[in-house]
Formats: sequence, C-alpha cells, structure tokens
Amino acid sequence: MAVEYHLTIKEMALETRPRERLSAYGAQSLSDAELLAILLRSGAAATTAIDLANQLLTCFGGLRGLVDTTLEELQAVKGVGLAKAAQVKAALELGRRIASRPAERRPVVRTPEEAAGLVMEEMRHLDREHFWTLLLNTKNRVLAVEKVSIGTLNSSSVHPRELFKNAIRKSAAALILAHNHPSGDPMPSQQDLELTRRLAAAGELIGIKVLDHIIIGDNRFTSLRAQGLV
Repeated sequence: MAVEYHLTIKEMALETRPRERLSAYGAQSLSDAELLAILLRSGAAATTAIDLANQLLTCFGGLRGLVDTTLEELQAVKGVGLAKAAQVKAALELGRRIASRPAERRPVVRTPEEAAGLVMEEMRHLDREHFWTLLLNTKNRVLAVEKVSIGTLNSSSVHPRELFKNAIRKSAAALILAHNHPSGDPMPSQQDLELTRRLAAAGELIGIKVLDHIIIGDNRFTSLRAQGLV
C-alpha cells in the first residue's frame, strides 16, 4: 500500500512558497489559499499550511463563508487553534472595514499653484532644505507626498534611485518635485536647475514624467515649468 507523503512548506521549492512568491510577485499574484496559508503560518501533522488553508476554504465555502464563521467553528477544524482562528478572523475583519469605508478623496493637481498649495504651509517654515515629491496617477490625482531627503541650510542631495523607488512601487505615472529654500527666496540656483534636468532625464528613461519642480520660499514659490525650465 502506497504511503502518501506531504511536503512541508520548508521542503517546497523556493519559487512555490507563498511568502517568497508574495515578495517576488506581489500579494495580488497569490491564490486565496496561499494568502490564507501566510496567515496560518503552519499546518498540522503531515499537512502544510496551504493544505490547511484549502481545507478551510472548502469547509466554509470560500472567503465569503469564512467571514461568517465563528472562532469556535474555525477551531473545530483539526490543526486550527485559537491563535490561527484569531489571526484569520482579524485579517477578514480588517478587510471588511476597509471595504466599508469610503475611498479617500485625493486632490488633483492641474496647476503649479495647486501643487504649491499642497506643501506650502509645511515646507515654508523648515529650517533646512527638504526635498519632496508629489506622486501622481494618469489623471494627475495625488497618490502620495513622499519626503525624499533632508539637506543643509542651502542644499539638498537627491539620488534618482531614491527618488523613483517609491514612485515605481506606487505605480505613479508622473511626479512633481518640490523643495524649500530656508532663506525665503524661491529663485532657483544653478544647482537646482542641473538637478532638475538630471532627474527629468532619469524619469524619461524609467517612464515616469517629471512635470514640474516647485521651489518653496516664504509664502511664495517658483515653478520651473512656468518659467520654461522643465
């Protein structure tokens, strides 16, 4: 009589392990069972976390069914104790809360004035040069305002790698550069112009367009695009 052998997750090929697949390809590439297996962390005797996840999905009719189960019902499944049951219920409740809340209204940036207005009040009072970016989607809606670097009284060092890392991660289509001049004078320096050209060129290669560079002074700003410098 043949003996069925179950691989543990540690014995599985690296490229098939759920956590490694999530790291390599993103959470959206994983199946329901793989995502649930990451929450469970371990299986039972001769059963992997993926096997246990599949068993739960089958028992309770998929993710929708799991939402309606109780802790006691989950714990009735062999290999699921209080800790595993609580982790599953907590994750499903977080998902329910996210789905029930209205989507956050993100501002749309159409003009240099609108871009400057998003950062002016915070940046104008900073005592050192801070370099930020406004990450935008294809409709110029703001995805995030990222703080990239902090420099000295009159300069900030920005590397394209650091600037575009989060833009790529958040699937930004374009960005607007912003930094402050603690002196209060927003006129661009030669260094500002050279940095802008370098970052715009890097953006062209990557496929993320640099729309503008806003320099913040004391309640006033300069737009390099408005001046024809971007």
